[in-house]
Amino acid sequence: MLNELFARHWVTLHGLVVMLGLAIYAIASHTLRQRRHPSAAIAWVVSLVLLPYIALPLYLMFGSRKVVVHRRASNAQTSSGQASDTENPATKAGQLAAAMGIPGATTFEQLSIHQDGGQALQSLRNMIDSAHQTLDLCSFIFGRDVLGDEIAMHLIRRAREGVHIRFLIDGIGFYLGGHPNLKRLSSAGVQVALFVSPLRSPLRGRTNLRNHRKMVIVDGEWMWSGGRNLAAEYFEGDQTSLRKKQAWIDLSFDLRGALAQQAQQRFEQDWAFATKGTTARTLRPAVQMSTTAAMSARLVASGPDQAEDTIYTLLVSGCFTAHSRILAVTPYFVPDSTLLMALTLAARRGIAVDLLLPRKSNHYLADIARHSALRELVAAGARVWLAPRMIHAKAILIDNELALVGSANLDERSLFLNYELMIAFYEPSVVQSFAQWVELQRSSATHYRPRPPGLVRELVEGMVRWVAFQL
Repeated sequence: MLNELFARHWVTLHGLVVMLGLAIYAIASHTLRQRRHPSAAIAWVVSLVLLPYIALPLYLMFGSRKVVVHRRASNAQTSSGQASDTENPATKAGQLAAAMGIPGATTFEQLSIHQDGGQALQSLRNMIDSAHQTLDLCSFIFGRDVLGDEIAMHLIRRAREGVHIRFLIDGIGFYLGGHPNLKRLSSAGVQVALFVSPLRSPLRGRTNLRNHRKMVIVDGEWMWSGGRNLAAEYFEGDQTSLRKKQAWIDLSFDLRGALAQQAQQRFEQDWAFATKGTTARTLRPAVQMSTTAAMSARLVASGPDQAEDTIYTLLVSGCFTAHSRILAVTPYFVPDSTLLMALTLAARRGIAVDLLLPRKSNHYLADIARHSALRELVAAGARVWLAPRMIHAKAILIDNELALVGSANLDERSLFLNYELMIAFYEPSVVQSFAQWVELQRSSATHYRPRPPGLVRELVEGMVRWVAFQL
Protein backbone atom coordinates (compact mmCIF):
# COMPACT_ATOMS: atom_id res chain seq x y z
CA MET A 1 0.00 0.00 0.00
CA LEU A 2 2.78 2.43 0.95
CA ASN A 3 4.70 1.48 -2.18
CA GLU A 4 1.67 2.18 -4.35
CA LEU A 5 1.09 5.53 -2.63
CA PHE A 6 4.75 6.49 -3.01
CA ALA A 7 4.72 5.47 -6.69
CA ARG A 8 1.56 7.49 -7.29
CA HIS A 9 3.04 10.62 -5.67
CA TRP A 10 6.34 10.13 -7.52
CA VAL A 11 4.51 9.91 -10.84
CA THR A 12 2.57 13.06 -9.99
CA LEU A 13 5.75 14.92 -9.00
CA HIS A 14 7.56 13.69 -12.10
CA GLY A 15 4.70 14.92 -14.28
CA LEU A 16 4.80 18.35 -12.62
CA VAL A 17 8.55 18.63 -13.20
CA VAL A 18 8.10 17.62 -16.85
CA MET A 19 5.31 20.17 -17.30
CA LEU A 20 7.41 22.86 -15.62
CA GLY A 21 10.38 22.12 -17.85
CA LEU A 22 8.30 22.15 -21.03
CA ALA A 23 6.57 25.36 -19.93
CA ILE A 24 9.91 27.10 -19.32
CA TYR A 25 11.16 25.87 -22.69
CA ALA A 26 8.02 27.03 -24.55
CA ILE A 27 7.83 30.44 -22.85
CA ALA A 28 11.54 31.19 -23.33
CA SER A 29 11.45 30.08 -26.97
CA HIS A 30 8.38 32.19 -27.72
CA THR A 31 9.38 35.30 -25.76
CA LEU A 32 12.96 35.49 -27.06
CA ARG A 33 12.13 33.91 -30.44
CA GLN A 34 14.83 31.29 -30.00
CA ARG A 35 15.31 30.02 -33.55
CA ARG A 36 16.77 26.53 -33.16
CA HIS A 37 17.96 23.80 -35.45
CA PRO A 38 15.23 21.10 -35.57
CA SER A 39 17.59 18.51 -34.10
CA ALA A 40 18.37 20.80 -31.17
CA ALA A 41 14.67 21.51 -30.53
CA ILE A 42 13.76 17.81 -30.64
CA ALA A 43 16.67 16.94 -28.35
CA TRP A 44 15.62 19.48 -25.72
CA VAL A 45 11.96 18.41 -25.74
CA VAL A 46 12.75 14.68 -25.52
CA SER A 47 15.30 15.28 -22.77
CA LEU A 48 12.90 17.43 -20.77
CA VAL A 49 10.27 14.67 -20.94
CA LEU A 50 12.50 11.67 -20.22
CA LEU A 51 15.20 13.18 -17.99
CA PRO A 52 13.76 16.45 -16.61
CA TYR A 53 15.94 16.48 -13.47
CA ILE A 54 19.07 16.57 -15.62
CA ALA A 55 17.76 18.34 -18.72
CA LEU A 56 16.12 21.30 -16.95
CA PRO A 57 19.31 22.48 -15.18
CA LEU A 58 21.25 21.97 -18.41
CA TYR A 59 18.65 23.98 -20.33
CA LEU A 60 18.89 26.84 -17.82
CA MET A 61 22.67 26.78 -18.26
CA PHE A 62 23.02 26.21 -22.00
CA GLY A 63 19.60 26.50 -23.64
CA SER A 64 19.24 30.24 -24.17
CA ARG A 65 20.27 31.49 -27.60
CA LYS A 66 19.19 35.14 -27.30
CA VAL A 67 19.53 37.61 -24.44
CA VAL A 68 17.37 40.32 -26.01
CA VAL A 69 13.65 40.38 -26.72
CA HIS A 70 12.85 40.43 -30.41
CA ARG A 71 11.96 43.89 -31.68
CA ARG A 72 9.57 44.35 -34.57
CA ALA A 73 10.88 46.46 -37.42
CA SER A 74 9.47 49.96 -37.43
CA ASN A 75 7.61 51.44 -40.38
CA ALA A 76 10.58 53.69 -41.01
CA GLN A 77 12.74 50.64 -41.55
CA THR A 78 10.37 48.69 -43.73
CA SER A 79 8.68 51.37 -45.83
CA SER A 80 11.52 51.95 -48.24
CA GLY A 81 9.66 50.19 -51.02
CA GLN A 82 10.29 46.99 -52.90
CA ALA A 83 13.76 46.34 -54.21
CA SER A 84 14.21 46.15 -57.94
CA ASP A 85 15.57 42.95 -59.43
CA THR A 86 18.21 45.05 -61.20
CA GLU A 87 19.71 46.36 -57.98
CA ASN A 88 23.10 44.97 -57.05
CA PRO A 89 23.70 42.72 -54.00
CA ALA A 90 25.26 45.58 -52.03
CA THR A 91 22.13 47.72 -52.34
CA LYS A 92 19.86 44.86 -51.37
CA ALA A 93 22.13 43.92 -48.47
CA GLY A 94 22.02 47.52 -47.27
CA GLN A 95 18.22 47.56 -47.38
CA LEU A 96 18.03 44.28 -45.49
CA ALA A 97 20.55 45.46 -42.89
CA ALA A 98 18.51 48.61 -42.28
CA ALA A 99 15.34 46.54 -41.88
CA MET A 100 17.08 44.46 -39.19
CA GLY A 101 18.11 47.58 -37.29
CA ILE A 102 21.83 47.31 -38.03
CA PRO A 103 23.60 50.70 -37.72
CA GLY A 104 23.95 52.47 -41.03
CA ALA A 105 26.96 52.41 -43.32
CA THR A 106 29.63 54.91 -42.39
CA THR A 107 32.96 56.10 -43.73
CA PHE A 108 36.50 54.81 -43.42
CA GLU A 109 39.86 55.33 -45.08
CA GLN A 110 43.42 54.00 -45.15
CA LEU A 111 42.34 50.37 -45.28
CA SER A 112 45.27 47.96 -45.03
CA ILE A 113 44.66 44.26 -45.72
CA HIS A 114 47.39 42.29 -43.98
CA GLN A 115 49.03 39.92 -46.42
CA ASP A 116 50.46 37.61 -43.75
CA GLY A 117 50.92 37.18 -40.02
CA GLY A 118 54.08 39.29 -39.92
CA GLN A 119 52.32 42.28 -41.44
CA ALA A 120 49.33 41.80 -39.13
CA LEU A 121 51.59 41.70 -36.08
CA GLN A 122 53.51 44.80 -37.13
CA SER A 123 50.24 46.67 -37.59
CA LEU A 124 49.14 45.60 -34.11
CA ARG A 125 52.45 46.74 -32.59
CA ASN A 126 52.17 50.12 -34.31
CA MET A 127 48.64 50.61 -33.04
CA ILE A 128 49.51 49.76 -29.43
CA ASP A 129 52.60 51.99 -29.51
CA SER A 130 50.76 54.94 -31.10
CA ALA A 131 47.78 55.08 -28.69
CA HIS A 132 47.57 58.49 -27.01
CA GLN A 133 44.59 58.14 -24.68
CA THR A 134 42.63 54.89 -25.04
CA LEU A 135 43.26 51.35 -26.24
CA ASP A 136 40.53 48.68 -26.26
CA LEU A 137 41.10 45.04 -27.20
CA CYS A 138 38.64 42.19 -27.64
CA SER A 139 39.74 38.63 -28.44
CA PHE A 140 38.29 35.15 -28.13
CA ILE A 141 41.70 33.69 -27.20
CA PHE A 142 44.72 35.29 -25.54
CA GLY A 143 47.60 32.84 -25.82
CA ARG A 144 50.03 31.89 -23.10
CA ASP A 145 52.88 31.85 -25.62
CA VAL A 146 55.49 34.03 -27.24
CA LEU A 147 52.87 36.23 -28.95
CA GLY A 148 50.78 36.62 -25.81
CA ASP A 149 53.89 37.52 -23.81
CA GLU A 150 54.89 40.18 -26.34
CA ILE A 151 51.42 41.74 -26.43
CA ALA A 152 51.26 41.69 -22.63
CA MET A 153 54.59 43.52 -22.32
CA HIS A 154 53.45 46.17 -24.81
CA LEU A 155 50.21 46.68 -22.91
CA ILE A 156 51.96 46.88 -19.54
CA ARG A 157 54.38 49.51 -20.84
CA ARG A 158 51.63 51.64 -22.39
CA ALA A 159 49.44 51.39 -19.28
CA ARG A 160 52.33 52.62 -17.14
CA GLU A 161 52.73 55.51 -19.59
CA GLY A 162 49.17 56.59 -18.84
CA VAL A 163 47.13 55.04 -21.67
CA HIS A 164 43.69 53.82 -20.53
CA ILE A 165 43.60 50.16 -21.62
CA ARG A 166 40.74 47.66 -21.46
CA PHE A 167 41.12 44.03 -22.52
CA LEU A 168 38.06 41.80 -23.03
CA ILE A 169 38.71 38.04 -23.30
CA ASP A 170 36.10 35.32 -23.70
CA GLY A 171 35.56 33.17 -20.61
CA ILE A 172 36.11 29.87 -22.43
CA GLY A 173 38.76 31.29 -24.75
CA PHE A 174 40.77 32.24 -21.66
CA TYR A 175 41.21 28.54 -20.85
CA LEU A 176 41.72 27.55 -24.49
CA GLY A 177 44.61 30.00 -24.61
CA GLY A 178 46.41 28.16 -21.82
CA HIS A 179 45.20 30.18 -18.83
CA PRO A 180 47.44 33.25 -19.41
CA ASN A 181 48.64 35.32 -16.47
CA LEU A 182 46.26 38.28 -16.28
CA LYS A 183 47.37 39.47 -12.83
CA ARG A 184 50.48 41.11 -14.24
CA LEU A 185 48.28 43.09 -16.65
CA SER A 186 45.92 44.16 -13.89
CA SER A 187 48.74 45.13 -11.56
CA ALA A 188 50.14 47.43 -14.27
CA GLY A 189 46.79 49.21 -14.65
CA VAL A 190 45.26 47.28 -17.57
CA GLN A 191 41.56 46.65 -16.99
CA VAL A 192 40.88 42.98 -17.85
CA ALA A 193 37.46 41.34 -18.01
CA LEU A 194 36.32 37.83 -18.92
CA PHE A 195 33.21 37.67 -21.08
CA VAL A 196 30.81 35.25 -19.34
CA SER A 197 33.22 33.19 -17.30
CA PRO A 198 32.01 29.57 -17.10
CA LEU A 199 32.70 29.63 -13.36
CA ARG A 200 30.31 32.51 -12.71
CA SER A 201 26.50 32.68 -12.84
CA PRO A 202 26.11 29.32 -14.64
CA LEU A 203 22.30 29.38 -14.34
CA ARG A 204 21.77 32.56 -16.34
CA GLY A 205 21.41 30.62 -19.59
CA ARG A 206 24.49 32.15 -21.18
CA THR A 207 27.33 29.75 -20.42
CA ASN A 208 27.13 28.29 -23.94
CA LEU A 209 27.29 31.71 -25.63
CA ARG A 210 30.82 32.76 -26.53
CA ASN A 211 32.23 36.14 -27.59
CA HIS A 212 34.12 35.35 -30.78
CA ARG A 213 34.60 38.98 -31.86
CA LYS A 214 38.08 40.33 -32.56
CA MET A 215 38.88 44.01 -32.55
CA VAL A 216 41.46 46.52 -31.37
CA ILE A 217 40.51 50.21 -31.27
CA VAL A 218 42.99 53.03 -30.70
CA ASP A 219 41.68 56.43 -29.51
CA GLY A 220 38.33 55.66 -31.15
CA GLU A 221 39.90 56.39 -34.55
CA TRP A 222 41.93 53.39 -35.67
CA MET A 223 40.48 49.87 -35.86
CA TRP A 224 42.15 46.46 -36.27
CA SER A 225 39.88 43.43 -36.89
CA GLY A 226 39.43 40.15 -38.74
CA GLY A 227 39.77 36.50 -37.81
CA ARG A 228 42.99 36.45 -35.77
CA ASN A 229 43.00 35.67 -32.07
CA LEU A 230 45.86 37.02 -29.99
CA ALA A 231 47.89 33.81 -29.95
CA ALA A 232 51.03 32.69 -31.78
CA GLU A 233 49.50 30.35 -34.38
CA TYR A 234 47.34 33.16 -35.77
CA PHE A 235 50.40 35.26 -36.61
CA GLU A 236 53.92 33.82 -37.04
CA GLY A 237 53.77 30.63 -34.99
CA ASP A 238 55.93 29.71 -32.02
CA GLN A 239 59.02 27.54 -32.40
CA THR A 240 60.47 28.34 -28.96
CA SER A 241 58.08 26.38 -26.75
CA LEU A 242 57.99 22.63 -26.15
CA ARG A 243 54.66 22.46 -28.03
CA LYS A 244 55.71 24.11 -31.25
CA LYS A 245 52.94 26.05 -33.05
CA GLN A 246 52.97 26.39 -36.82
CA ALA A 247 51.68 29.64 -38.28
CA TRP A 248 48.18 29.49 -39.76
CA ILE A 249 46.88 31.46 -42.73
CA ASP A 250 44.48 34.12 -41.48
CA LEU A 251 42.90 37.36 -42.63
CA SER A 252 42.91 40.67 -40.77
CA PHE A 253 42.92 44.35 -41.64
CA ASP A 254 43.07 47.81 -40.12
CA LEU A 255 41.43 51.08 -41.08
CA ARG A 256 40.72 54.57 -39.79
CA GLY A 257 37.66 56.77 -39.62
CA ALA A 258 34.08 56.83 -38.42
CA LEU A 259 33.77 53.05 -38.80
CA ALA A 260 36.34 52.71 -36.00
CA GLN A 261 34.11 54.78 -33.74
CA GLN A 262 31.18 52.50 -34.59
CA ALA A 263 33.37 49.59 -33.49
CA GLN A 264 34.15 51.54 -30.30
CA GLN A 265 30.45 51.74 -29.52
CA ARG A 266 30.12 47.99 -30.01
CA PHE A 267 33.05 47.40 -27.66
CA GLU A 268 31.42 49.65 -25.05
CA GLN A 269 28.28 47.51 -25.11
CA ASP A 270 30.26 44.26 -24.82
CA TRP A 271 32.36 45.67 -21.98
CA ALA A 272 29.28 46.85 -20.09
CA PHE A 273 27.69 43.40 -20.44
CA ALA A 274 30.83 41.57 -19.29
CA THR A 275 31.42 43.87 -16.31
CA LYS A 276 27.73 44.39 -15.47
CA GLY A 277 28.41 48.10 -15.92
CA THR A 278 25.81 50.71 -16.77
CA THR A 279 28.02 53.55 -17.96
CA ALA A 280 30.31 53.74 -20.96
CA ARG A 281 33.34 55.84 -21.74
CA THR A 282 32.47 59.20 -23.27
CA LEU A 283 33.11 58.98 -26.99
CA ARG A 284 34.54 61.80 -29.02
CA PRO A 285 32.64 63.14 -32.05
CA ALA A 286 32.94 61.11 -35.23
CA VAL A 287 36.14 61.67 -37.17
CA GLN A 288 35.72 64.08 -40.05
CA MET A 289 37.20 62.74 -43.24
CA SER A 290 37.97 64.09 -46.68
CA THR A 291 35.20 63.23 -49.13
CA THR A 292 37.66 62.24 -51.82
CA ALA A 293 39.37 59.51 -49.76
CA ALA A 294 36.42 58.27 -47.73
CA MET A 295 34.72 54.99 -48.54
CA SER A 296 31.73 53.33 -46.90
CA ALA A 297 31.23 50.12 -44.95
CA ARG A 298 28.91 48.76 -42.29
CA LEU A 299 29.65 47.10 -38.95
CA VAL A 300 27.54 43.93 -38.66
CA ALA A 301 27.35 42.40 -35.20
CA SER A 302 25.63 39.06 -34.72
CA GLY A 303 24.80 37.02 -31.67
CA PRO A 304 22.55 36.73 -28.63
CA ASP A 305 22.58 40.52 -28.18
CA GLN A 306 20.95 40.99 -31.59
CA ALA A 307 17.24 40.34 -32.10
CA GLU A 308 17.89 38.98 -35.61
CA ASP A 309 20.46 36.48 -36.90
CA THR A 310 22.05 39.30 -38.84
CA ILE A 311 25.11 37.73 -40.49
CA TYR A 312 23.24 34.55 -41.35
CA THR A 313 20.38 36.54 -42.90
CA LEU A 314 22.75 38.62 -45.01
CA LEU A 315 24.54 35.46 -46.20
CA VAL A 316 21.34 33.70 -47.27
CA SER A 317 20.08 36.84 -48.98
CA GLY A 318 23.42 37.36 -50.72
CA CYS A 319 23.25 33.86 -52.20
CA PHE A 320 19.86 34.60 -53.74
CA THR A 321 20.79 38.08 -55.05
CA ALA A 322 24.23 37.23 -56.48
CA HIS A 323 24.52 37.84 -60.21
CA SER A 324 27.83 36.24 -61.12
CA ARG A 325 29.99 34.96 -58.26
CA ILE A 326 30.16 33.86 -54.63
CA LEU A 327 33.67 33.43 -53.23
CA ALA A 328 34.05 32.23 -49.64
CA VAL A 329 36.85 31.17 -47.33
CA THR A 330 36.26 29.61 -43.91
CA PRO A 331 38.04 27.11 -41.65
CA TYR A 332 34.85 25.21 -40.80
CA PHE A 333 31.88 24.51 -43.05
CA VAL A 334 28.86 23.06 -41.26
CA PRO A 335 25.92 25.13 -42.58
CA ASP A 336 22.29 24.63 -41.72
CA SER A 337 19.92 23.35 -44.40
CA THR A 338 18.73 26.82 -45.47
CA LEU A 339 22.19 28.28 -46.07
CA LEU A 340 23.28 25.10 -47.84
CA MET A 341 20.20 25.24 -50.06
CA ALA A 342 20.89 28.91 -50.87
CA LEU A 343 24.44 28.07 -51.94
CA THR A 344 23.45 25.03 -53.99
CA LEU A 345 20.62 26.92 -55.73
CA ALA A 346 23.06 29.70 -56.59
CA ALA A 347 25.40 27.15 -58.16
CA ARG A 348 22.52 25.52 -60.07
CA ARG A 349 21.44 28.84 -61.61
CA GLY A 350 24.91 29.43 -62.98
CA ILE A 351 26.57 31.48 -60.25
CA ALA A 352 30.27 30.64 -59.86
CA VAL A 353 30.41 29.37 -56.29
CA ASP A 354 33.93 28.81 -54.93
CA LEU A 355 34.59 27.68 -51.37
CA LEU A 356 38.10 27.54 -49.86
CA LEU A 357 38.74 25.35 -46.81
CA PRO A 358 41.80 23.88 -45.10
CA ARG A 359 42.51 20.29 -46.08
CA LYS A 360 42.69 19.55 -42.37
CA SER A 361 41.45 22.02 -39.75
CA ASN A 362 42.20 22.14 -36.05
CA HIS A 363 38.72 20.75 -35.24
CA TYR A 364 38.39 17.07 -36.13
CA LEU A 365 34.62 16.96 -35.62
CA ALA A 366 34.10 19.89 -38.00
CA ASP A 367 36.14 18.06 -40.65
CA ILE A 368 33.91 14.99 -40.26
CA ALA A 369 30.67 16.96 -40.30
CA ARG A 370 31.46 18.99 -43.42
CA HIS A 371 31.51 16.20 -46.02
CA SER A 372 27.75 15.82 -46.46
CA ALA A 373 27.34 19.51 -47.28
CA LEU A 374 30.43 19.51 -49.50
CA ARG A 375 29.12 16.56 -51.53
CA GLU A 376 25.85 18.39 -52.07
CA LEU A 377 27.63 21.59 -53.11
CA VAL A 378 29.87 19.84 -55.62
CA ALA A 379 26.91 17.93 -57.06
CA ALA A 380 25.19 21.29 -57.67
CA GLY A 381 28.17 22.60 -59.65
CA ALA A 382 30.09 24.52 -56.99
CA ARG A 383 33.86 24.22 -56.69
CA VAL A 384 35.45 23.37 -53.35
CA TRP A 385 39.15 23.97 -52.77
CA LEU A 386 41.35 22.50 -50.05
CA ALA A 387 44.35 24.54 -48.87
CA PRO A 388 47.42 22.53 -47.80
CA ARG A 389 47.84 24.53 -44.57
CA MET A 390 45.39 25.42 -41.81
CA ILE A 391 43.48 28.48 -42.99
CA HIS A 392 41.52 30.41 -40.38
CA ALA A 393 40.31 33.32 -42.53
CA LYS A 394 36.61 34.22 -42.73
CA ALA A 395 35.33 36.13 -45.77
CA ILE A 396 32.36 35.91 -48.15
CA LEU A 397 32.36 37.94 -51.36
CA ILE A 398 29.24 38.47 -53.48
CA ASP A 399 29.97 39.50 -57.09
CA ASN A 400 32.24 42.55 -57.02
CA GLU A 401 29.81 44.48 -54.86
CA LEU A 402 29.89 43.11 -51.32
CA ALA A 403 32.55 41.64 -49.02
CA LEU A 404 31.69 40.34 -45.55
CA VAL A 405 34.95 39.96 -43.63
CA GLY A 406 35.53 39.35 -39.94
CA SER A 407 35.16 36.66 -37.28
CA ALA A 408 32.19 34.49 -38.33
CA ASN A 409 32.69 30.94 -39.60
CA LEU A 410 30.24 29.17 -41.88
CA ASP A 411 28.99 26.83 -39.18
CA GLU A 412 25.91 26.81 -37.00
CA ARG A 413 27.65 27.66 -33.74
CA SER A 414 29.18 30.78 -35.26
CA LEU A 415 26.02 31.90 -37.06
CA PHE A 416 23.49 31.18 -34.30
CA LEU A 417 25.24 31.01 -30.91
CA ASN A 418 28.40 33.11 -30.88
CA TYR A 419 28.82 36.86 -30.55
CA GLU A 420 30.43 37.64 -33.92
CA LEU A 421 31.58 40.72 -35.83
CA MET A 422 31.80 41.19 -39.60
CA ILE A 423 32.41 44.27 -41.71
CA ALA A 424 30.33 44.68 -44.86
CA PHE A 425 32.47 46.48 -47.46
CA TYR A 426 30.63 47.95 -50.45
CA GLU A 427 33.36 49.60 -52.51
CA PRO A 428 34.16 47.50 -55.63
CA SER A 429 37.89 48.26 -55.34
CA VAL A 430 37.92 47.03 -51.73
CA VAL A 431 35.92 43.92 -52.60
CA GLN A 432 38.39 43.21 -55.39
CA SER A 433 41.32 43.58 -52.98
CA PHE A 434 39.85 40.99 -50.64
CA ALA A 435 39.09 38.74 -53.62
CA GLN A 436 42.75 38.94 -54.69
CA TRP A 437 43.83 37.89 -51.18
CA VAL A 438 41.51 34.85 -51.28
CA GLU A 439 42.57 33.96 -54.81
CA LEU A 440 46.22 34.05 -53.73
CA GLN A 441 45.48 31.44 -51.06
CA ARG A 442 43.44 29.41 -53.55
CA SER A 443 46.36 29.25 -55.98
CA SER A 444 48.04 26.53 -53.91
CA ALA A 445 44.82 24.63 -53.11
CA THR A 446 43.53 21.46 -54.77
CA HIS A 447 40.04 20.41 -55.82
CA TYR A 448 37.89 18.55 -53.34
CA ARG A 449 36.88 15.20 -54.84
CA PRO A 450 33.86 13.76 -53.01
CA ARG A 451 33.59 10.03 -52.51
CA PRO A 452 30.36 8.12 -51.90
CA PRO A 453 30.22 7.43 -48.15
CA GLY A 454 29.80 3.96 -46.73
CA LEU A 455 27.07 3.20 -44.24
CA VAL A 456 29.31 3.60 -41.19
CA ARG A 457 30.75 6.86 -42.48
CA GLU A 458 27.29 8.25 -43.21
CA LEU A 459 26.07 7.33 -39.73
CA VAL A 460 29.09 8.98 -38.10
CA GLU A 461 28.66 12.14 -40.17
CA GLY A 462 24.99 12.29 -39.25
CA MET A 463 25.67 11.89 -35.54
CA VAL A 464 28.32 14.62 -35.56
CA ARG A 465 26.06 17.00 -37.49
CA TRP A 466 23.23 16.28 -35.05
CA VAL A 467 25.21 17.62 -32.11
CA ALA A 468 27.25 20.23 -34.02
CA PHE A 469 24.75 23.00 -33.38
CA GLN A 470 25.24 22.79 -29.61
CA LEU A 471 29.01 22.15 -29.60
